[in-house]
Amino acid sequence: MADPRRAARAAAPRRVLQRCHFGEWLQGRWHEGGPVVLVTLMPAALLLEARMEPSDTPEMTPGDGPPPVDPAALPAFLEALGLPARGRFTLLPPFPAGLGTGVSTASLVAIARLAGFAGAPEHLARATIAAEGASDPLMFPAPDRLLWASREGREIATLPPAPVAGLAAGFWGPATPTVAGDQDYDDIADLIVHWQKRDDLAWRAALARESAARCLARRGPAGDPTPDLARDLGAPGWVMSHSGAARALVFPPGEVHRHATAAMAEAGLRDMHGTMTGTGTGTGTGTGTGGGP
Repeated sequence: MADPRRAARAAAPRRVLQRCHFGEWLQGRWHEGGPVVLVTLMPAALLLEARMEPSDTPEMTPGDGPPPVDPAALPAFLEALGLPARGRFTLLPPFPAGLGTGVSTASLVAIARLAGFAGAPEHLARATIAAEGASDPLMFPAPDRLLWASREGREIATLPPAPVAGLAAGFWGPATPTVAGDQDYDDIADLIVHWQKRDDLAWRAALARESAARCLARRGPAGDPTPDLARDLGAPGWVMSHSGAARALVFPPGEVHRHATAAMAEAGLRDMHGTMTGTGTGTGTGTGTGGGP
């Protein structure tokens, strides 16, 4: 009988591109005392590249900065998925970990795919939670349509599609890795209910703005210039990583203010870039290529 692990290794690609996210439309507690939940924001073409080379033990090629995931967690992570604990992995994230772009989850999803995982996303989510204590829903086909319990690795509800929007994006503040036990968020059950009532961008952007404002009022950091930038530039709303540095002004498609990135840089944000969300190009588990770099 053929060894399924050997077949998985033979079929596994040596290079994959895995989509990341950029903060959240909404994040907080699902009712008072409930789990931390989020609605992730999927930007177009924000990709982590991962490569795998043969190795008898699981290893990570050193990069320019700290690895996006703990190399010591790889054997247990792969074994939890029924995969052989072997392979040398190189991870090339678009941004460093801890900024709110889902790089750590994207890294684990990419590693699993390189190692040959083709099972249910729920299984991969459980293994990711076991490895790092929290997870973004990047292993699902439409991450931004899930109300996601990020510390439990489970779907609370399926939501309507996210709105199409243009984003002026950047980062404010230091990298802050997610702490799995951090439950210090406001109740946003009311925002989740309102999210499902209407699908127009103005409505959804206002809800995202309220979620971010509640987060800043409760958790800081003080002095964030993003709310003032949104007001001054006429953005219908703004979004943030509720536990990291990612920030974005939300505009109707094709109507991003032409001075937005310059104003953001002047206010102290960094790594500004324009992107889109809700177009379908930012949704899903990513694309992979096999057979070579």
